Amino acid sequence: MSSSYFEHDADIGIIGRGLTVEQSFEAAAHAVFAIITHIEEVHPLTIVAVEFEESDPELALVVWLNLLLGKARELGMVFSHFYIQRQGNYWHGKAAGEKWREELERGVEVKGATLTMLAVKPIGPIWESRCVVDV
Repeated sequence: MSSSYFEHDADIGIIGRGLTVEQSFEAAAHAVFAIITHIEEVHPLTIVAVEFEESDPELALVVWLNLLLGKARELGMVFSHFYIQRQGNYWHGKAAGEKWREELERGVEVKGATLTMLAVKPIGPIWESRCVVDV
């Protein structure tokens, strides 16, 4: 699995790659939260679950990322570990992290995932999930 992000106009694009769609979603979430803080310093102390229904994998990526961002805001947390599983049109995900603490460096605030440059597709043996996030 790998994640990265790139500049796109005034926004930032994220890319997640993995051997499965789910792994690419997990890597995409990692890329989003890497914009927000140095997530290698975030302790996975609390697990938060999210569930949703979506048949379109591209729209599912946006829903997944926006649910995570919403939970992080709602709970005053930042996440560093991600897990998602798909069963048909049902997606069950978890994120582990901790409450914001003074020692965590704040990066760029990510407001939400958008449909801009949205793609979820296999590239050879690897799945790639990408979109632009609003900052």
